[in-house]
Amino acid sequence: MNKIHIRKDDRVIVLAGNDKGKTGKVLKVIVKENRAIVEGVHIVTKSAKPSAKHPQGGFIKQEAPIHISNLSLIDPKSGKPTRIAIKREGKNVTRIAKKSGEEIK
Repeated sequence: MNKIHIRKDDRVIVLAGNDKGKTGKVLKVIVKENRAIVEGVHIVTKSAKPSAKHPQGGFIKQEAPIHISNLSLIDPKSGKPTRIAIKREGKNVTRIAKKSGEEIK
């Protein structure tokens, strides 16, 4: 299984696909499938029957998972896509942006 460089609440940019260039916050990471759900990216229309949550029913627009390989973290300093480096000091693990050297929180 591959290591995933993206975590929940990270700011990411889409590198490929119909939503290329869009940015958003990661809402959920699905590790088994190597996918993530990003706010405002890869919107699909789903039909729903009337329920307690949606009494009207009808069509609902929601985010669908997008593959991790199509996402890149945004550098906190420059706002551009960046790769990350892992820095370990004892039990502390920090992620650092390769472009600027800033710590990613």
